[in-house]
Amino acid sequence: MAQTPKPADPAVPRLGKPLKRSFFDRSVHEVAPDLIGATLLVDGVGGLIVEVEAYHHLDPAAHSFRGPTSRNRVMFGPAGFAYVYRSYGIHWCVNFVCEEEGSASAVLIRALQPTHGLAAMRRRRGLQDERALCSGPGKLCEALGITIKHNELPLDQPPLALHARTARPETIVGVRIGITKAIDLPWRYGWKGSRYLSKPF
Repeated sequence: MAQTPKPADPAVPRLGKPLKRSFFDRSVHEVAPDLIGATLLVDGVGGLIVEVEAYHHLDPAAHSFRGPTSRNRVMFGPAGFAYVYRSYGIHWCVNFVCEEEGSASAVLIRALQPTHGLAAMRRRRGLQDERALCSGPGKLCEALGITIKHNELPLDQPPLALHARTARPETIVGVRIGITKAIDLPWRYGWKGSRYLSKPF
């Protein structure tokens, strides 16, 4: 059983109420910006979500665009489950499945501000710089220990936990990163002024 998470910094806001799977059962374009400022924990390790990207099944950049496969089947619902995949054969990336069953839409978690379990994150990442621990989708998965074993797991049951934000940060919007299709869609959301973004907006 996971231990009760302890904040790395007493100045970090308290955890909000746990997010249930029903939170994700709506438009991916509503869920994505609402995740900025929420807390993601895996076995008590994690932090504040500061950057995400939305992907919709009508979007040619989405893994679900060409229909279900053995890899992306969890994207087709129901909402509130993790979709984990390997990027470029190197890094794991975690997404949160959204919308009604069959929609195949998800939010990619791009960056976190580390708040819980920094010692574990530093050990896994092999570095001390707090700003670099989770400043990218592959980095944060390594820091939180997310692998294919977390694929298809419910987001509201251990080892995963999501907590609602306790304050509404100012959000900035921009185009997504590292894709070659639908590159002009403004579906990337970030915490304005955060030091922990993967790249500036």
